[in-house]
Amino acid sequence: MEYRILGRTGIKVSPLCLGAMMFGAWGTPDHDESIRIIHAAFEAGINFIDTADVYSFGESEEIVGKALAQIKREKIVLATKVHGAMGRDPNAQGNSRRWILAECDNSLRRLGTDYIDLYQIHRPSHDTDIDETLGALTDLVRAGKIRYFGSSTFPAHEIVEAQWVAERRARERFVTEQPPYSILVRGVEKDVLPMCQKYAMGVLSWSPLAGGWLSGAFGTGKDNTSRRSAMLPHHYDMTVPGNQQKLAAVTELSEVADGAGLSIIQLALGFVLAHPGVTAPIIGPRTMEHLESQLMALDVHLSSDVLDRIDEIVPPGIDLNADDVGWVPSAIAQPSLRRRAT
Repeated sequence: MEYRILGRTGIKVSPLCLGAMMFGAWGTPDHDESIRIIHAAFEAGINFIDTADVYSFGESEEIVGKALAQIKREKIVLATKVHGAMGRDPNAQGNSRRWILAECDNSLRRLGTDYIDLYQIHRPSHDTDIDETLGALTDLVRAGKIRYFGSSTFPAHEIVEAQWVAERRARERFVTEQPPYSILVRGVEKDVLPMCQKYAMGVLSWSPLAGGWLSGAFGTGKDNTSRRSAMLPHHYDMTVPGNQQKLAAVTELSEVADGAGLSIIQLALGFVLAHPGVTAPIIGPRTMEHLESQLMALDVHLSSDVLDRIDEIVPPGIDLNADDVGWVPSAIAQPSLRRRAT
């Protein structure tokens, strides 16, 4: 396997990152089966694992910790995230110093390790000064609890602001960004990926199969439903125009994949792997069969003709369904931030 450098850290990681969101109540409740999938990925050469505290409310981290207990810890680049609500306490969430320091200890306990290689802020927070967040993360680096830290689903302007604040306040800086990126969700090509390249940040792109839309389960004559549809209905409701566009695109993309002698999974992962700004797309297998089908993309190199055809079906910089980007800025989501008080 040809490993890639993670930003400017010097760390070599596999070109696919194993995502652990589907390990636990959200996907595969059988811990032993989840551990087998993790070990199979490791044996295939994947040395990069990403999870989050909020995935199944800590259960995913616990499963990853059990799996790592059977592998030499130094062989794995371990990433997790903080931000999401972990209970009813209004302070058990967010990007404050208080919560980051407390939750890092909780994640270390669940993961059964004394350090995290990459600790990521899962989403931005307009309520918290970025210097507050960077200061807490810098202290965690200096305490040896984390090696590096990164952001996830940050807009380009906040990526830039964080870099500037880190420089001006002598903080450690975000070394990675984790954006949504797939053939159907290409908005980050306009600004996020170029900014990551400008600041030499590593990129772990999430949902390269567009939440299952590019898994082979969708298309003409198929059910066109997903296990996730109950939790995230707007991503799959066929009355939504954006989802209708996704289905039409998937139908055409399936033909492109067939013409190239590939599965649509290989086409989808090959597309993300081809972007020079992406270090490693995050795959999220729920079963061993899912893992095996996604590992086949490691040998895929899409030709210019195939990439051009993809661009014709879904133009660069376009998100077919705006709900798929994973985060809505507070300035849009909260009316009070865009309406003068009366």
